[in-house]
Amino acid sequence: MADVAGERDLHYRVIDAYNRRDLDAYLELMDDDVEGIPRIAAIEGNYHGHEGMRRWWMALLDTWPDHSIEILEVRDFRDLTVAAVRARGHGAGSGTPLDEAPWQVARWRGKCDLLRMFDSLAEALEAVGLSE
Repeated sequence: MADVAGERDLHYRVIDAYNRRDLDAYLELMDDDVEGIPRIAAIEGNYHGHEGMRRWWMALLDTWPDHSIEILEVRDFRDLTVAAVRARGHGAGSGTPLDEAPWQVARWRGKCDLLRMFDSLAEALEAVGLSE
């Protein structure tokens, strides 16, 4: 398991790789069995492994070609990081703006083996058995 400072750094590196559109660097930070769970998992399902994360990546960028993520805050909880982020972009074709502030939970076992999105901090913490 990475140390706390290392886990925080890893979370920033994942987002940086995404914003640079460096899929190889992004996947290098992901465990082979990583589970990606978007906020609309009930509709689109979960993403499993590197192939699943690749599909999630492509789905986001197909929908919002200029999609970017800014980390506002990262909280450390042993092998978890919980991050407040701001996601921005414009819809492909429509130009409809996206500006939202979801929460991410990442679990680190050397690499990220879980990346899950939430609408609120309370939901994120509850899902991983924590509270504020």
